[in-house]
Amino acid sequence: MTLIDLHTHTSASDGTDSPAELIAKAHAAGLAAVAVTDHNTVAGLDEAEEAGRALNIVVIRGCEISAFTEHGEMHILGLWLPRDLGPLQKRLRCLRAKRAERNVRIVERLRAIGLDVSMEEVRDEACCENVGRTHIAAALLRRGYVGNVREAFSRYLEVQERAYLPKDVMTPEEAVRSLAGLGATVSLAHPMLKKYSAGRPENFVARLAGCGLSALEAWHSEQTKADTRACRAIAERFGLGLSGGSDYHGANKPGLQLGVGYGGLRVGCDVLEGLMHMRRAAGLPCP
Repeated sequence: MTLIDLHTHTSASDGTDSPAELIAKAHAAGLAAVAVTDHNTVAGLDEAEEAGRALNIVVIRGCEISAFTEHGEMHILGLWLPRDLGPLQKRLRCLRAKRAERNVRIVERLRAIGLDVSMEEVRDEACCENVGRTHIAAALLRRGYVGNVREAFSRYLEVQERAYLPKDVMTPEEAVRSLAGLGATVSLAHPMLKKYSAGRPENFVARLAGCGLSALEAWHSEQTKADTRACRAIAERFGLGLSGGSDYHGANKPGLQLGVGYGGLRVGCDVLEGLMHMRRAAGLPCP
């Protein structure tokens, strides 16, 4: 089976590979298509597309938008983004500015509990404008305060830990409407990794389907086969497409590889063909 990966991250957000490096790794892994879906930014897409043309890999322009719900933070994937994001680009810039303010306050909290880390060190860990908690974690690791990035989150940076602060994000309805209004395929990322009221994600999906949600991420590195079956059933009920990807972040998610996740992920070209068929049926372009 020829594989694809419709959920990946580069150093334009919180991955460790440059966009060109990610595409080179995808080529080495034999992938036919990759969606680059960095958090709240499209800064790496042009570089990824250029590398894709050189290596004959289909690169799908995407991004992953953070949203806050009563179930916690949710992520909305936009696939086949146009080059001109219009008002959404301004909104994303505003969110990144708010994140920058939050970073400063998190570092202040870390210093208050005796961890000698600075914003200069955090910025040095990033090679992009989209600095976040992953780069703070990397600075803590470099200082020797933690043994790995995951430990930095579990001890200091996750919800309810000592240095955590909530971030300004969109509502899921706003994120879905913004992406759908651009003609993107809008997919709910890793939908089965959250706990829903009464254990039923259907009500949440129904809310977003009315705003333009068009797909569910049925295959993900941390979802089980049972999760995939549940996503298929929900998608069929609401007339949604199916997507899937590894959620690759390079060295920031050790052991997780492009295309295969932790080893068992398999997203075939038929998934891409299904999404493209859905787009054509809706009169949307498939560049």
